[in-house]
Amino acid sequence: MGIFSFFSKEKKETLDKGLEKTKESFFGKLTRAVAGKSKVDDEVLDNLEEVLVTSDVGVDTTLNIIDRIQKRVAKDKYVTTNELNEILRDEIASLLTENNSEDTEGFVIPEGRKPYVIMVVGVNGVGKTTTIGKLAYQFKKAGKKVYLGASDTFRAAAVEQLVIWAERVGVPIVKQQMGSDPASVAFDTLSSAVANGADVVLIDTAGRLHNKKGLMDELSKIKRVMQKVIPDAPHDVMLVLDGSTGQNAFEQAKQFTLATEVTSMAITKLDGTAKGGVVIGISDQFKIPVRYIGLGEGMEDLQPFNRREFVDSLFGKK
Repeated sequence: MGIFSFFSKEKKETLDKGLEKTKESFFGKLTRAVAGKSKVDDEVLDNLEEVLVTSDVGVDTTLNIIDRIQKRVAKDKYVTTNELNEILRDEIASLLTENNSEDTEGFVIPEGRKPYVIMVVGVNGVGKTTTIGKLAYQFKKAGKKVYLGASDTFRAAAVEQLVIWAERVGVPIVKQQMGSDPASVAFDTLSSAVANGADVVLIDTAGRLHNKKGLMDELSKIKRVMQKVIPDAPHDVMLVLDGSTGQNAFEQAKQFTLATEVTSMAITKLDGTAKGGVVIGISDQFKIPVRYIGLGEGMEDLQPFNRREFVDSLFGKK
């Protein structure tokens, strides 16, 4: 299968629609930034810097992009504002390529790990439980046997929501009473998953950031207890971030990466927001693969993150 062949026309349309507001906002600002200018000069670069920062790309990543463009302008001697769009596209594509592992090719899991355990972390309200439900749907659709573990035992609503998703998708869920030990739920989930030959286990966790040490201790305990069942679990610690919160998503990523080892990210709620630039900045700043992006409420609207397709949707295909 070709590296981009899983991207159907339907998925591409969903991506284009999901990034529509980001694209309109970004290019509207960019057009104003170069208005009346024929060549890229210091003023245009200053304006471009403001466009990128206000598009939630982030200050550090913006400075990186501007530096790249300055070097390009110095090398080529004369760059027109008409060429700026193409140069910007190339540099963002290069940045995403440099700072991420390979694209996520569909809803696949690595060979040789059964069950493959994904511990999902993130603050309340970012779409964490919904993302777990959509992942369960996609993995089941791909022919995998999926188990869910409701280890967010501090909020009854979280457990109830996950139960609804389990019933909707048609996969088993392991849960305990409200206020139970989250690690105990994880232990029971993995034990049941192993006994029943599951392929994938998705563990929900509590999203509290008010006490970083408490969060760190809790996630560490869940990991230790899971390893009594599967020694190298979890195989993936996935951080879910709400893309519509812009710079707040950066702060959440910072806090969680300090509290635990995050190995992948899912960025949700990119539809209906002009803050899609946050994907570029988070990918650059944290050097952690963005594995999935959320582009709507439907079960099909969680997509594997593909750098080329993302840039093509933002800038239009070459």
